[in-house]
Formats: sequence, C-alpha cells, structure tokens
Amino acid sequence: MAVRATVSRFPIDSDTQDASGVPWGLTVTPFAAKDENGQAPVYGSDGHLLPRCENCYAYFNTYCELDQWAWNCSLCGTLNGLSSQAIARYSHPQSCAEMMSSFIDLELPWEGLEDEMLHARPVYVAAVDLSSSEEFLELTKSALQAALEALAPGSLFGLATFSHKVGLYDVQGPIPVVKNVFIPQDTEGSLPIELEDVMPLLQFLAPVETCKDRITSALETLRPTTSWERTPGAGQGLDGVLMGARGFGVAMEALCNYLGSEYGNTFALARVFAFLSGPPDYGPGQLDTRRYGEQYASKGEDADRALLPEQTPFYKDLAAVAVQAGVCVDIFAVTNEYTDLASLKFLSIESGGSLFLYSNTDDSTLPQDMYRMLSRPYAFNCVLRLRTSTEFKPGHSYGHFFPDPQYENVQHIICCDSYATYAYDFDFANNVGFSRHASEQPMVQIAFQYTVVVPPEELSGSGLVSSSRGKHSLKRRLRIRTLQYGTAQNLNELYDGVDPEAVLSLLVHKVILASLEQGVREGRMLVHDWLVILTAQYNEAFKLVQYKNGSSSITAQIDVAFSQCPQLQPLPRLVFALLRNPLLRLHEEGVHPDYRIYVQCLFSALEPSSLHRAIYPVLTSYSTPDKQAYPRHSLSRAALITSGSPIFFLDAFTTLIVFYSSTADPSLPFPPPQDCLLRSTINNLKRDRCITPKLVFIRGGQDDATTFENYLIEEQDVEGSGLTSVMGFVSFLEDINQSVLEYMK
Repeated sequence: MAVRATVSRFPIDSDTQDASGVPWGLTVTPFAAKDENGQAPVYGSDGHLLPRCENCYAYFNTYCELDQWAWNCSLCGTLNGLSSQAIARYSHPQSCAEMMSSFIDLELPWEGLEDEMLHARPVYVAAVDLSSSEEFLELTKSALQAALEALAPGSLFGLATFSHKVGLYDVQGPIPVVKNVFIPQDTEGSLPIELEDVMPLLQFLAPVETCKDRITSALETLRPTTSWERTPGAGQGLDGVLMGARGFGVAMEALCNYLGSEYGNTFALARVFAFLSGPPDYGPGQLDTRRYGEQYASKGEDADRALLPEQTPFYKDLAAVAVQAGVCVDIFAVTNEYTDLASLKFLSIESGGSLFLYSNTDDSTLPQDMYRMLSRPYAFNCVLRLRTSTEFKPGHSYGHFFPDPQYENVQHIICCDSYATYAYDFDFANNVGFSRHASEQPMVQIAFQYTVVVPPEELSGSGLVSSSRGKHSLKRRLRIRTLQYGTAQNLNELYDGVDPEAVLSLLVHKVILASLEQGVREGRMLVHDWLVILTAQYNEAFKLVQYKNGSSSITAQIDVAFSQCPQLQPLPRLVFALLRNPLLRLHEEGVHPDYRIYVQCLFSALEPSSLHRAIYPVLTSYSTPDKQAYPRHSLSRAALITSGSPIFFLDAFTTLIVFYSSTADPSLPFPPPQDCLLRSTINNLKRDRCITPKLVFIRGGQDDATTFENYLIEEQDVEGSGLTSVMGFVSFLEDINQSVLEYMK
C-alpha cells in the first residue's frame, strides 16, 4: 500500500491552508505490494481479533498508547478496554503483526461461507462484437489467445457474442455449439428468455485447463455478422439509416444477470471482457452518435461541454447491477468512429474494470495489454476506508470505485490490481486546526479489506493441501496502514514539504471533475488560476514583493519560477504541459471526444510518478547506447542542441521514443542492440507498466520526426485556451507573471 501526501507536513490550521494555495490530500495505491519506500507489510493472522476503537472504529496500531488493561486510540484519543483474549495476545508483542509495524496485512476468517466460498473459482467471460470487421475479429482472437495463456489453472472461461442477437458457446463437447437469442429492437425491452434457460451457466463456463483447445476452436468459428443475416428491420436505425445492429447494452445486462445468479457460489469474482468495434446502436442501451459532428454549428452548443456528460443513465445503472452481481467489466474499444465512451465508461470504471481505446487494428497492443492485465496479481470484492484524527476529515474522494450508499468515506472496488490508485483531499473539521504539541500529531489510517485467489502450491504449508489438491482457494485479508504526519508551523515549512507529483495527481482529478461538470474551458481556467494564486501566495510568503511607498503598485519582478523553493519549481512546467495535454485541449484543436474520455479514465487511475510521465514526459540523453549522458532534459529543441548528445530517449508513459539526432555518428548502431543499457532500460520500463507502451525508433534527418517533435512542447503554442495565444513555455511564464500582478493589485 503506497501512500503519497501532497505535503509531508500538514498545514497547522485552515488559515495556513488557504494562504498556501497547495491542495491538501493524498493518493493511495492499496494493493501495491510495498509502500512508497519499498517496505512490505508485516503479515499476520486473526485479523478479526484486532481491537477497534468503540468511538471512531479505527483499528489498534503501533501509535496507540497501551497499558495492561486498556489502550488509547491514536486517532480520536478515546480510552478503550482490552478483552482478556487481547490481553493474552499482547503479552507476547513479538508474535503480533500490529505490535511490530504500522503497515500490516492480516488473514480474516470466512464468515458463514466457508464451504461455498473457499473453493469458488475465478470466472472470465469474453463478449465479442460480431457487428464488426474481419480485422477486428482477428485482433480479438489474438487477444483471447493471449488471455488463455495468462489465466491460472482452475479458472472458468465463457465465450459470448453479440450483434442483433446474443450467442452463448458450449465448448465442453467434442465440437463447439452456439445458441443464439434475438435481441428485441425496441429500446425498453429485454431478452425474451433468460440466458440460464438458453444454456445452464456451468455448461457455458468451461475449465480452462481441460478445454483450452476447444475454446481456441470456438474462437476460430467467429465471423462478422453480414447484413443479410439480420432480422428484417434490424439494420434500420433512426431515420432509416443502416445500422450495425450492435446490441451491446442488452447483452451486458443479460450477462450480468446470468453470472449474478451464481455469485458467491460458483465464483467470487467474474470478469467480463467486452470487445467493441463501434457504438451500441440497437435495442436497449443504444446511443445516438449523431450528437458528434457538425450539429454544434447550428445549435450553438459548446462541443467541449456537450460531449463529456453521458447521454443516457443506462450504463451507470448497469454498473450498479454489475457491482451487485460481483461482475467487473473491462471494455476494449477498437474503433476510430465516435462510440460515445462518455456514456459507456461507467460500466467499466464503477465496476472496477478498465477502459481501453485503440484507434485501429494495425498497431494495436490489445493482445499484450490483455496478457499483462491477467498476469499481474489482483484483489477483488474490496472495501477501502480512510479515517483521520478528529481535527480534519476527508473531503472529496477520487478514483474508479463504487461509493457505499450507506457509509461515508467507504468505497467498494470489485477488482483492484497493484497499480490502481485513488485520491482524497482533506478539510479541517473546525477553525481550531492542529495542536502545536508534538504529542498530538495528525493521523491517517487506511483500511483495505480484500479477497485473493491462492493457488494450490501456496497452501501446501498450511495443511489444507490434502483436502483441496488442485483447487484454488480464496483468502480474505485486511491490510491496514496507519500514518502520522508532522505539522508545518509556517508557509515556508509547508512549501518545503510539497510532493509535486502528488499535487499533480490531485490537480488532475479536480480538473477532470470541473471539465465534466462545466466543460473543458472551465477546466483550463481552473488550473491556470490555481497556478496564478499559488505563485502570488508564494511571493507573499517569501516577502519577494515590494510595494511603492504604501501605494498598491508593485515594484519587484514576480518570481514565477519559485527560485527560493525547489519543491515548487516543477509545478509551472507541469501546469503548462497539462494545458497542452489532450485532457484539456479544446474540441476545435482536433481532440476526439472518445480519446479525451479514455485519457480521463487512464489518468484518474495512475499513481503519481506514472501520471507525471504521461503529462510531462521524461527526456534522457545517451552518448552511446551503453552510456547515459544526462538523466533529464526540458522538452525543447534548445535542450537537444545544447546537450550535444547523439541519442535521446523519451518516456511519455503510453509511448517510448528512441531518437537519433541527425548529427549522430553513423557508426552508432541503429536501432540500439538488444544487450545495451538503453534496451535494458526500455525493457524494465515496459515490464513495470500497467499498459503496453508503443516503442518507436526514429533516425533524425532520414525518418519523419514529427512524433518525437510533438513532445517538445516548451517551444509550442498554448493556443485556443482563451488564456494565452503566445508561444512556448517562456511566454507562458510571462503570462502567469502578468496575471499574478493583476491578481495582487
């Protein structure tokens, strides 16, 4: 569980917080195997015996004062009695995880579901769009072959298709058999027959280890639906336009209900992989994609606002059904036509799934992403809860979760891998703030309850193996991290403890929220104004501003580069890059609305250092493929020229570019050989990434270098913002300088 706060010392009171201009909060990556310093949790058992505060329900931890009969809660100060069982337990502190570390992971017993849940199996269902092309189906087959290789033995797999009908495959017999149900055309209806009545669920779900070849054979039979196959009228959409008859909505609804009937019995988690080649345009859940195009000219609508909200609550409502059914949905959209991901995204992000967008089938990394996603460990049926000491409280929470309808600050996450990151911002609970006594420091406790599938070999040491040979078992665990923070007595101390990457994370979450509610222009204004206010507050705090003889005119030049505070220095560049990012570029600048939604979904789940690369890429130079020259350059042509290095490596998170300058010695091997330092750096980055980055090699002077040059943003125009229409980063700083002067008048 990695936790990064925006400031290492919390503001002492709300006046200090307001005066600082820095967002106050933290990011948490709950299923990360280690904390932000590389430390693993201390493992233990009997999590259900861990004492809890009778006032605030926080868990006992190493910061609590303990005497023979009682303990003081480190979060709210309440004195709690100890049970005789706990007294006996804590008489041997070295045997208790919670006495040894503030970061613990404890086993929990199953409550009343021992037999049912212990041997439940992981279930995976592929739902494939047949209203598509041959190329799309070939790519999908490759992705599912990769998935079959990655799935652990003991998994169950089902293959379903959708078009104007839903198809279920039985792959357990000698030849694959498909049974179809036609989807009603009207937008209110549902399938005329339950999928359970078409094919019993256990006939549909096949064991991967014994049926892999048959599943492969079934995949080979997939063919695109042709127009003559459709029922009369199925291909006629609104205004008689020929439609693809893609009944995605009803297919997803039926699959969630189908799988939900066995939730907690046959399986503890089902993952549905939905492969989509265009917008749902048939039956319930169909989307009107005519809202994208030239209609804004006539309606006078702001395209940046109109295309961000969902046009129907269908998929948001369906996400709630999926969560209830224990189903996590991953959507893989392979299309360059407008698909309205703004409406579809809720189905994936609220059920704990991912949203992937590939603009074409030619260079798609879908098979690699599929393999990568299924190979890494993940937890499911998770509950995340953040508690704080009494002086402050969580404000907004951000991330791909389903908020608990009953309890505040409790999030449900159906599926959570080791990269999934969530964020919180904080508010003071009153006007008093924190005590100035070191004994009463701000406390944060994060509890993460989750389930994992444990393969049989991991059970061999537990004595269970004889009764469960070859079976996967489920383990319920409770991971708790308790953190104590210092307080900053003044603004200088606060600024010295800023984590710019964590600040960027919170800023991006706030900007996405503002964009969704008020449009992209509002998001741009928010981030621009935030930097102006921060710069003004910093200049005031460091007394860098002088006023002429009591008048309000300012004589000194504003310090827009934060030269007195190294921790704040990266922020102007990050804000400049954020304004250049597709996240905040305007519709008329050519940003596809689906791509913007994809970027929103990607960025809002990234941990801070990955997000930093995605927004302001890391540019490194090499003197040879085996020798690094400089670890970091600014993203400008001037940096390239002045460095004099022949080879540059740019890491933009989703893309990795190796660029040889046109003046590079022709004897340098191109592309870099497999056994060099640069290649091993690239391979390590690819291995540790949650998605598969594209790798591009460019030879300056010979190849088209546009892809690389587009990332050199510091000399480019921040155009169309309504804020500045001048060139590059230097001019951007001049604009901020001017805005600060106006703000301080």
